[in-house]
Amino acid sequence: MTRSVLLLVGDDYEDLELHYPRLRLLEAGYHPVVAGASAGTSYRGKHGYPCVSDRAFADVAAEDLDGIVIPGGWMPDKLRRDLRVLELVRAFDRRGKLVASICHGGWICISAGVVRGRDYTGSLGIKDDLVNAGARFHDETVVIDGHHVSSRKPDDLPQFVRACLDVLGGGR
Repeated sequence: MTRSVLLLVGDDYEDLELHYPRLRLLEAGYHPVVAGASAGTSYRGKHGYPCVSDRAFADVAAEDLDGIVIPGGWMPDKLRRDLRVLELVRAFDRRGKLVASICHGGWICISAGVVRGRDYTGSLGIKDDLVNAGARFHDETVVIDGHHVSSRKPDDLPQFVRACLDVLGGGR
């Protein structure tokens, strides 16, 4: 699979933080792959918008994709307990592929152990978690540190996705 990007989904994901990047990636010529605990499952966003997963976490390999986008909401607090999710994030990081998180999505990067020594942002609600995990926190719209892209909230989505596309090589 080429020019494909993984997006994580689970119940209580932040609706805009999943669907906006998914649609922008499609528009830019990427194939977005949505993965959840099981394939074909409908997950409910925080605001009630549904999303059906294309694949199960267990059926995804980082070497087959160009990057990963981790939406926020309350979903990351649940998914960071799934060892398959953490290993996926670590695999993208080891390969130098896009690792992008927005809002509370940074919780998964923290639990995967990939933020230490990096510049990061996220929801102010996880600022202490990022700092305690060894990241340098910046209260900015978007922060790019190598192949890592992070943002704070839904209002930051235009800059977040533009930065993701730049790291992927598909930006303007």
